[in-house]
Amino acid sequence: MFMSPDPGHARLRNATRAVLGIGLGVALTLAAGLPLPAVVAGGLAALLALFTVTDPGVRAQAATTALLPVAGLPVLAFAAWLHPYPAARDAAFLAVVFAGVYARRWGPRGHALGVFAFMMFFVAQFLRAVPALLPELYAAVGLGLAAAALVRFGLWCHERGTPPAHAVVLPQPRGMRRPTTRQAVQATLAAGVAVAVGQALSQDRWYWAVGTAWWIFVNTTSRGEALVRGFRRVLGTVAGIAAGPVVALPLHGAPVPTAVLVAACVFGIFYTAPVSYSWMMFFVTVMAGLLYGLLGILRPELLLLRLEETAVGALGAAAAVLVVLPVTTHAATDALIRRSLHAVRDFTAEAARHLDGGPGDGLPRHVGELDHLLGRVRTSVAPLVHPLSPMRHRKARARAVLALLDDCADRVRALAEAVADPHAGRDARLLAACARVEAAVARLVTPGTATAAPGPQPAAGGPATDNGTHSHADRALAQLHGLETALTHLAVPLRRASRTELAA
Repeated sequence: MFMSPDPGHARLRNATRAVLGIGLGVALTLAAGLPLPAVVAGGLAALLALFTVTDPGVRAQAATTALLPVAGLPVLAFAAWLHPYPAARDAAFLAVVFAGVYARRWGPRGHALGVFAFMMFFVAQFLRAVPALLPELYAAVGLGLAAAALVRFGLWCHERGTPPAHAVVLPQPRGMRRPTTRQAVQATLAAGVAVAVGQALSQDRWYWAVGTAWWIFVNTTSRGEALVRGFRRVLGTVAGIAAGPVVALPLHGAPVPTAVLVAACVFGIFYTAPVSYSWMMFFVTVMAGLLYGLLGILRPELLLLRLEETAVGALGAAAAVLVVLPVTTHAATDALIRRSLHAVRDFTAEAARHLDGGPGDGLPRHVGELDHLLGRVRTSVAPLVHPLSPMRHRKARARAVLALLDDCADRVRALAEAVADPHAGRDARLLAACARVEAAVARLVTPGTATAAPGPQPAAGGPATDNGTHSHADRALAQLHGLETALTHLAVPLRRASRTELAA
């Protein structure tokens, strides 16, 4: 996990910046003389601002960060006022779950605001907030968000100067078939199960089960993804609880060592989140134990209760995705693969226009779109390639598809660099190769179109029409030939695997 590739040290920068931003938020709340529960709320607000705001571009991120208190503070007040009325509180919590998931239809901003609103209701349960505490909690949340914004957009804005990622907009069906609507219903049902069973286990810590059910639905689209994420969440929680007696209990809430270890956990959460959900949950669980120790309520039986509530939330989520409008791994993955292939075709068409004299300004956008979609494909296909998956043939096919799509992405990135060079110029060989790549994509995404077996490719050093033979054109031609071959080979796992074989 710590040896996973980190291109441009992006994960390292994000994790380090998160420690600085959250540390500054905690320091400001302490300097303001706020009580310990408010300090925890301020630190959590900073963490959420740095973790959930993922809009493309710095200006959009700043706007979303500014909107977080608009979404979260009324929910925090609502939760505090409903604290003495359990039935009304539970109903309101379920309503917040539904609205928070439904808001994802408005893209990264809706997702961030929905998560922040949910977590404000959650933190009110965590801190047992009552109306009398609201002024201090409001001040702490404001200071935490201000600290996160100061570090992210002022002291360490490492997104500055980099092109924003392209926001991928997939066609959306209407009604209950729309992913955000379906997931809102599923998440609300899962949260309802979590509330009922969680409260049967504990009237004080039932919200842990709701939190587990909620986070399992973040960035998942199929029942397979949700089941794998639930398994990984329980696995990470078990590991974190096992570390609790060694890490958290011996400290007895001592402030300085607890603060150091919490900072280490924050770094671990941000550093591991993109590559390992289980490791992220390990650090989240250890941090929760440290915070409970700081609040003076950590006991061994509390750690065991957290595991039980986590299992309840995971089981509730599993029941919801299996019963309510289930979407198979095959259906979700197939749609993403098709969109990825369309992204390859769009890139190639843009490259051809550039080689024929066009500006080619859209090439980086198409590369970013393909990278984003392939990340979603990897997440979607995770249930099929999971080590515990017993379906060897499906696993082999899924791995073959991933390997070929990764090869396509590598070729596209190299091709973008090659055709951007002015020496590539207008070359009939390149234009013909682009046309063949577009035809290869069409054979894959159009049902009933015959797919030819990969045949011998013309040599990369063939004669050019306009510019003569040049190394830049030759490199571009080699990438196009490799891209065409990878697309042709994709026909085997994509066309010959039946829907039944791929479904999970």
